[in-house]
Amino acid sequence: MKDNIDHKDPATQMNPAVGEGGETHQRADKDGAVLTTQQGVAISDNQNSLKAGPRGPSLLEDFILREKITHFDHERIPERIVHARGSGAHGYFELTESLEDYTTAKILTKTGKQTPLFTRFSTVAGNKGSKDTPRDVRGFAVKIYTEEGNWDIVGNNMPIFFIQDAIKFPDLIHAVKPEPDRGFPQAASAHDTFWDFVSLSPETMHNLIWLMSDRAIPRSLRMMEGFGIHSYRLINKEGKSTFVRFHWKPKLGVQSLTWDEAVKISGADPDYNRRDLFEAIEAGDYPEWEFGVQLFTEEEASQFPFDHLDATKLIPEELVPVKIVGKMVLNRYPDNFFAETEQVAFCPSHLPPGIDFSNDPLLQGRLFSYLDTQLSRLGSPNFAQLPINAPKCPFANMQQDGHMQMQVPKGRVMYEPQSLDPSKPRESEKQGFSSFPEQLDDGVKGRVRSESFADHYSQPRMFYRSQTPAEQAHIASAFAFELGKVDTAHVRTRMLGHLINIDEDLANRVATALGMELPKAPEPRAPIQDLPKSPAVQTIGLSPKTLQGRQIGILVGEGSSKDQIGKFEKAAKAAGATVKIVAPSKEALLDDGTRIQADERIAGAPSVLFDAVVSIIMPDVAKKLAKDSSALDWFNDAYNHCKAIAYCPATEKHILSKLPVEKDEFVTPLDEVDAFIENAKTRLWEREPKVRDLA
Repeated sequence: MKDNIDHKDPATQMNPAVGEGGETHQRADKDGAVLTTQQGVAISDNQNSLKAGPRGPSLLEDFILREKITHFDHERIPERIVHARGSGAHGYFELTESLEDYTTAKILTKTGKQTPLFTRFSTVAGNKGSKDTPRDVRGFAVKIYTEEGNWDIVGNNMPIFFIQDAIKFPDLIHAVKPEPDRGFPQAASAHDTFWDFVSLSPETMHNLIWLMSDRAIPRSLRMMEGFGIHSYRLINKEGKSTFVRFHWKPKLGVQSLTWDEAVKISGADPDYNRRDLFEAIEAGDYPEWEFGVQLFTEEEASQFPFDHLDATKLIPEELVPVKIVGKMVLNRYPDNFFAETEQVAFCPSHLPPGIDFSNDPLLQGRLFSYLDTQLSRLGSPNFAQLPINAPKCPFANMQQDGHMQMQVPKGRVMYEPQSLDPSKPRESEKQGFSSFPEQLDDGVKGRVRSESFADHYSQPRMFYRSQTPAEQAHIASAFAFELGKVDTAHVRTRMLGHLINIDEDLANRVATALGMELPKAPEPRAPIQDLPKSPAVQTIGLSPKTLQGRQIGILVGEGSSKDQIGKFEKAAKAAGATVKIVAPSKEALLDDGTRIQADERIAGAPSVLFDAVVSIIMPDVAKKLAKDSSALDWFNDAYNHCKAIAYCPATEKHILSKLPVEKDEFVTPLDEVDAFIENAKTRLWEREPKVRDLA
């Protein structure tokens, strides 16, 4: 038992400094290890890429960024470094409203034409063999084969990202990936290195609170929103520029799993989301999204209470409405998973004329990184380790893995800022390479970050306070779960300090769940604003009351009523649901002598795979199932996950009576078919506090 808890934070002794954008800097001690490039050149600033002014574009001459990103892009062979676990489908894009006042891009001006496309959905952190349902950001990448060239909209299911500058991307992913000295956890952020990094990087707070929300565990790939994340430019025939952000809104609405469901589904069916996409297309229930744009001018952007070039900030729909101008339909699954889904290569730099980039520094880095990533299976970034190429002076960096890795890095820390290994190298402002401060129209060239990027708490506060009470409880519980997996006490303490700046109620709920006292909140670099609430960021609050895209499980057995089964099956399908028959055995003889084949045996089809359940069984079957733990779990989980249950008398007498199942309005007898169908369209969230301890 660990009873010697040390809350002292080593990061305070690592010469910390805060930059103009609120980013964390850690300086090397006089005799400490200095962070260098592969060639042994000391690095003065490992937080910011070289830009033409604080809000200007990133510069190609930044050899430190290029070397760091290049090495990072080639770390994994043969799978993608991030977004390795993916599922894709073919379909088409159709413009319904022309944007010719804003752009010359034909894909956005010619209405009515169906343009072929390929879309790939993915998790971020896990390898290509990992599960579909971790708590994670989801990639949402669309390649549209336009007549003017391919257009890749490479985004996520969240409208913001963790970091503001591309130079920090390797650090973020090193921190969230399995810890290098132990190789776990896989596809999970609930571990020390991730929370160490984010708690030292306040810019991550906004995406972090989205990650702790229900958006991070989608019910289906068909029920995710997609976002282009960055501001882009549309250029019209007069050469006038309008800023734009791209949105994909699912026809089925945004819907999510509960955390307990996600955990259990990952064991029952790690391909849950991939299977759902395949089965929907096979059934002709084609996934569909509306395509929307947020349009705004430079002048309008100057009035926003945030900088739109900051990728950690969303533009609330209440401030700039989303204009729906098209749709995407996926109607064909790949013929060969490897040849298409695995080999498809997306690059944000793939644009048709009439669309252009903004100076978002994260986007600027992605323009280089994605193309470079596609080369990762063709060569190695470790050429500098060959004796003829290796520097003769001391060198140290956080680069790892890749083809022909000849070094054996030791320890768990391969990122910075960090506080787990004070002996690791850090940047040196004095010794590090400095760019010549060439005078430019938009300021002085240098490794700088705009002060307009410094507000890291206002939008996370807006997000949390905009949620329904059930969603706020889920967020607090997610923080408590993840931080409960963190063994390093000072990292938990540091993170609680950030939560105070987001919302004191949230911080108190998490601290109480962890049995910890609240620390002093860190001093924010910029004043925290109480922004207007944005209901558009909710999940539960916006989930449509519908059975479209949902699945109902009907439990049957020997002697079950064919008529009763038919009534529920007909009603469910009429409402848009799919139905699967579940039974103790693969086959069952019904009351009229009909022998049916079940879609699933109950041992292999837990109720977490369904959105609502029905039980139509005879007393002998019910008595037998009452002694079967998987059958008891089938009903208990459905109840605990706030789902609708329809039961027969035998189920009530022999099974439900043994379980802590309260007969609320979502637990109905078989003769109330209409009530069950109506209930199955949503969940009874009021039940949740009765069945689990929420933070």
